[in-house]
Amino acid sequence: MPNAPKYFMYFPGNYRWSAAFVNMLGTAAFGGVDISELHHIGRLLEGKKSDDDEAWFHACNDVATIVRGRAEQFRAEHNPLAAASFHLRACHYFQMGERFRTPKDTLALEAYRKAVDSFHEFVRLSGSRIEIVDVPFEGNKLPGYFVPAQNAKSARTPCVVFFDGLDVTKEIQFLRGVPDLVRRGIAVLVMDGPGTGEAIRFRGMPLRHDYEKAGSACLDYLETRADVDAARVGIVAISLGGYYAPRCASLDHRFAACIAWGAIWDYCGTWKKRIDAGFQASMSVPGHHIMWILGVDSLDAALKKLEPFRLDGVVQKMRCPFLVVHGEDDEQIPLKDAQALYDACGSADKTLRVFTAAEGGAQHCQRDYLSLGTAVMWNWFEEKLVRAQKSQ
Repeated sequence: MPNAPKYFMYFPGNYRWSAAFVNMLGTAAFGGVDISELHHIGRLLEGKKSDDDEAWFHACNDVATIVRGRAEQFRAEHNPLAAASFHLRACHYFQMGERFRTPKDTLALEAYRKAVDSFHEFVRLSGSRIEIVDVPFEGNKLPGYFVPAQNAKSARTPCVVFFDGLDVTKEIQFLRGVPDLVRRGIAVLVMDGPGTGEAIRFRGMPLRHDYEKAGSACLDYLETRADVDAARVGIVAISLGGYYAPRCASLDHRFAACIAWGAIWDYCGTWKKRIDAGFQASMSVPGHHIMWILGVDSLDAALKKLEPFRLDGVVQKMRCPFLVVHGEDDEQIPLKDAQALYDACGSADKTLRVFTAAEGGAQHCQRDYLSLGTAVMWNWFEEKLVRAQKSQ
């Protein structure tokens, strides 16, 4: 198969839909999808044009509704654990369908609310100790989940703050390895920051460049918890979060370790290239998504707001251990941006981990081998936040 794509493409030639499918498929290891349900979505999209996001929304929403109905049937039959797993997947399908639909009309917001409700049902019915939390932030509150550490060796455990990206959510982040990370004795605070998830949809918080304010608010919150060792708090963020996490760790030195899951260097420059190309580029969202997330009504205004989204002059201030994770075939953000971020970082303990096509995980944020990407990152967090403490 000499002409085969470098990773599985359910919709050949359609980067965005195929990337979304691979993103969903990769979460199977963490309970995010069932292949039959995912293929059902695919069959509903047969023959649809790649820009038919109305069809995408309804296909995902229809299957999510079916899966949610099965969850409710299991619950009515007094089978809560079965119901919980179906609610978790329903949440995922609702959100993956809604993410391409902007502006966020009534249908979109109804689907998103069902998704969050389904995740909360998953928490309740699974018997999980996950806490639904609100982190105080500038007179408002950032929504999140506190997932306590398992197998902890002490009453106060390390913790990782996990922020999203441009089009990810705290519920989708949970499916990207959080169950594995907490088993290592590390708690996780999974957050919707400004511009993502519930924060923008239901609390009116658009994306902003000074993300360190949100990061510091999370640290302030964790310092109030008796079950967290505030001296051992790391931070990770995915995709555009490759801007958020390094900025937070560079400007608030209370963070003990930082991972950029997918590098960002000059995000304004990234979007200028996309706009100049008429959005004929490998993108995870429709081009108009950037205007909605920034709260503006034109691409010129979006570029103006994106001007400070650069890490040069910021990451030179980082002092904690730093890991940059990137795929050598990332079609959204070039590898040279990861190298620039690594080179500029001021930490004495820094690592650039590039995943190759031969080993897998070479695509954007290791979507093509999610379990390998998370294993490498969580090993690193365990070394920096758990083992390092024991050796002191």
